[in-house]
Amino acid sequence: MKDMRASSFEPTNVLSSYKWQGGLGYYETTKDASTNFFFGYLPKGTYVFEYSLFATVAGNFSNGITSIQCMYAPEFTAHSEGVRITVAPQNK
Repeated sequence: MKDMRASSFEPTNVLSSYKWQGGLGYYETTKDASTNFFFGYLPKGTYVFEYSLFATVAGNFSNGITSIQCMYAPEFTAHSEGVRITVAPQNK
């Protein structure tokens, strides 16, 4: 699964590692514009993936799509819709 993020956001965790959460094991790796998740086995169901980000600049940004694809059968693929994100300037 590849989660594209808006250009304003940077992840707080940049180290790649294997994680176990909610009964699901996966490998998470951070790239320049996305965070990638790799699964050995993904049971049928609905999953919510959350990870911490921080905003670097204020403005209106387009958040990329999230796509998932089977490595051994690439015809099995799905993606989310893209959304617009507004980051308000910090009041000092």
